[in-house]
Amino acid sequence: MTAEPAAILALDAVSKRFGDTVIADTLSLTVARGAFVTLLGPSGSGKSTLLRMVAGLERPDAGRVLIEGRDVAGLAPWRRNLGMVFQSYAVFPHMTVAQNVAYGLTVRNVPRQARARRVAEMLDLVGLPGFEDRNITRLSGGEQQRVALARALAPQPRMLLLDEPLSALDEKIRREMQTELKRIQRKTDTTFLYVTHDQEEALTMSDAIAVLNRGMCAQYDAPDVVFRRPRSRFVASFFRGCNVLDAACRMTNGRLVLAVGGAEMAVPPTTSVASGARVAIAVRCENLHLGARALACTTRFAARVEDIIYRGANVDHVLRLADGQVVLATSTRRELADGEADVIVGCDPADIVVLEQ
Repeated sequence: MTAEPAAILALDAVSKRFGDTVIADTLSLTVARGAFVTLLGPSGSGKSTLLRMVAGLERPDAGRVLIEGRDVAGLAPWRRNLGMVFQSYAVFPHMTVAQNVAYGLTVRNVPRQARARRVAEMLDLVGLPGFEDRNITRLSGGEQQRVALARALAPQPRMLLLDEPLSALDEKIRREMQTELKRIQRKTDTTFLYVTHDQEEALTMSDAIAVLNRGMCAQYDAPDVVFRRPRSRFVASFFRGCNVLDAACRMTNGRLVLAVGGAEMAVPPTTSVASGARVAIAVRCENLHLGARALACTTRFAARVEDIIYRGANVDHVLRLADGQVVLATSTRRELADGEADVIVGCDPADIVVLEQ
């Protein structure tokens, strides 16, 4: 049996306010050593402030920040042995690439030859071998961010903090850097704590995602669990393409029977609900089927087509169910003929998630 990796970081009932704005509300979270963990959420959810509290740039009003089991509340940022990469590249324009990468080593009085070896290693790691003598201002945005990453990793920090480091890049470079960041994290086995509001970015790179909402952690799980099995209405609604519907329920022979959209379906009980109560359920748009695929499903709904939206790789079908609720069904091609108004929508009950709150 494999032992669970030890936590390198623990936020223990951390609270933080700025005036009347709650940034963290008794928030607790642990990060395993060597993991890539992302703090994801809308603007104002507390992501960057949490990162700054870990870095020592902000102090919590209550609770503890534990790094390797030690409360670092009174420890200065430069004594925490953490690296940080910002949204703005924050490179030093008056220095060469090598001087930028070597900066942390220089202030630690690492000998010259050892610095040169480490700089070469880091530039090779981030895909910029031979760039040592380049003028930093002549590099592209993606190259500058690679230099910033190499500089942060050069002193071998016990954890790397990244605050939306890809948001200033164009889409093509951003996608390339997502793959690169995960490769670098795996190769160095460095713990990454990453902040973003970009859902795809979080799903692409992370070992675990903490979805934040108004200073609280709404869900902390592996990416596929957060995406496909949300626990709350907020998390379900936060991810694009997740339909959240109201349903009446009753218990029959140990099964939870949901009535929604003029149809009924039996699903395994996943939460304690009273018979006759109303619950919220979630189903992803790609798990709703139309046409022949709908007829093969065990659960089917009658629906009326309200709109069809072409999005390149996908086609969105906006549908109104018999009870008036609107759902989105997405496929890789247009499933309906022009002028088709009344359709059947099908789904697998296993793809229905009963939300806890």
